[in-house]
Amino acid sequence: MQRTFETPRLILRPPTLQDAPATQKLFPHWEIVRFMSAGIPWPYPEDGAHVFFRDVQLPALERGSSFCWAIRLKNGPEYHIGMVSLFQRRSENRAFWLALPWQGQGIMTEACEPVTDFWFNSLMEPALIVSKAVENVGSRRITEKQGGRVIARGERAFLSGRLPFETWELTREDWNARRRG
Repeated sequence: MQRTFETPRLILRPPTLQDAPATQKLFPHWEIVRFMSAGIPWPYPEDGAHVFFRDVQLPALERGSSFCWAIRLKNGPEYHIGMVSLFQRRSENRAFWLALPWQGQGIMTEACEPVTDFWFNSLMEPALIVSKAVENVGSRRITEKQGGRVIARGERAFLSGRLPFETWELTREDWNARRRG
């Protein structure tokens, strides 16, 4: 069921263990991880990406309990520059990260379009739930652009400490109405 997607600038394909070295180089930067779950090891171990891919991400893909895409630029480096994942959980359905040199260019917004459409129109999920630190403005903007709305607020632990967060919901009905409109 895991597919490869193409957008005007991107190729999104399922990750492999060969993607771990690029992740190890690009992911563990404070500006990327500070609003992520406090459960991520920090400082990031030297073999953190390899262990994560081998023991967590790839087995979850094989079981079908999550879906994940390595983001590659069509006219860019030979390695991926970020990831976007979907999870069939009650409280959190999507997560992503993008390497610093490519932030602020609309790349993650572009990557999230086919992934969100897959969530609603291939997996037939009724709602997409995501939580974000209020300070994580870039991530919040992506969900706003897709038509999400805040349904809850609270405080929780992130790598950077306890911070206010918002839970956002996007429904299949709203997503498809936006796509038709």
